[in-house]
Amino acid sequence: MDKKILYLIIGLTVLVILTPIGLIASGTAYGEWSADELQQAIGFVPSGFSNIADLWHAPLPDYGLPGQGNTLTNMAPGYWISAIIGVIITGGIIYVAGKFLIKNSD
Repeated sequence: MDKKILYLIIGLTVLVILTPIGLIASGTAYGEWSADELQQAIGFVPSGFSNIADLWHAPLPDYGLPGQGNTLTNMAPGYWISAIIGVIITGGIIYVAGKFLIKNSD
């Protein structure tokens, strides 16, 4: 295996393992606001946000697994699952796009 790929895998693994650190932070994560939270934070809800706010509902709301409590140890697996799925989907998209671009550049 190429050293660069190995370093990439090690780096991504470390980031996935550290993902639940966000649980100890206070407040909400940047960009993960509901319409109500935006209303409270800035005083209004942009019309574009209002139009698409109910378009998507996360498979793991608040990154939690169903039936788990709100403690760090109960919520961490949901964060890890979300991180792993995100890495797989993003990596897959980049891989397919790279293959497509290489094929079309010949």
